[in-house]
Amino acid sequence: MSCEGIIHIVDDDRAAREGLGFLLSSLGLEIREHASAAALLGMIGDQAEGCILADVRMPEMTGLELLDELKRRNCPLPVIMITGHGDVPMAVRAMRAGAIDFFEKPVDGMALVDRIKDALAASRERAREARKTASLREKTNSLTAREAEVARAVARGLQNKQIATELGISPKTVEIHRHNVMEKMGAGSTADLVRQLVAAGWAEI
Repeated sequence: MSCEGIIHIVDDDRAAREGLGFLLSSLGLEIREHASAAALLGMIGDQAEGCILADVRMPEMTGLELLDELKRRNCPLPVIMITGHGDVPMAVRAMRAGAIDFFEKPVDGMALVDRIKDALAASRERAREARKTASLREKTNSLTAREAEVARAVARGLQNKQIATELGISPKTVEIHRHNVMEKMGAGSTADLVRQLVAAGWAEI
C-alpha cells in the first residue's frame, strides 16, 4: 500500500474511470478502480488512509447513496464527488451527506489533484489521531480498578498521603499503584500522565 493511502475511483463509465486512473497513477499515486459502488464496498474493508472519488450518477447505487452507506459504516475516508450532470441542489446534498468537494465533468485535473492531496493529508492526520486514541484506550483499559482510582486522584493534583486518606489505604500502597500506573501508561512524568488522562477524558485541565 502507498504510504499516502489508496485512492478509490468509483465510476460506471469505464473511459472516465480509466482516464482519472491514468492521471493519478502518472503522478505516483496508488489507485484502485471500481465499476460500481457495490464493488468498492465489497473490498474497502477497514482501510484507514486514502480517499474516494465517486461519480454521482451510477446504476443500482448512486454516489449519494454510496455516501450514506459509507457514513453508516463509519468509513473514515474523505469522499470527492464527480458528475457530468451536476447542479447546485445535487452539490449541496452531496456536501451535506459528507462529501468534502464536488467536481463537474470534464474535471479540471490539476484542481482535482490538489484537492486529493488535501484529502490524503486529512486522512493521514485522522488515522494518526485514531491510532493515538486506540493506544490511549488500550492503556487506560489495562489499569486495575484501584490503579484507575489512584490515576484519577493524581490527575486532581492530590499527593500520595492525600490519596491514601481518601481511598483508605497506606501511602506505600498508593506509591506502588502510582508506579504501576506510570508504567502502564508509559508516562515519563506526572505532567505526562495528566496530559494523557485529560486526552482520555479522565481529567480536566
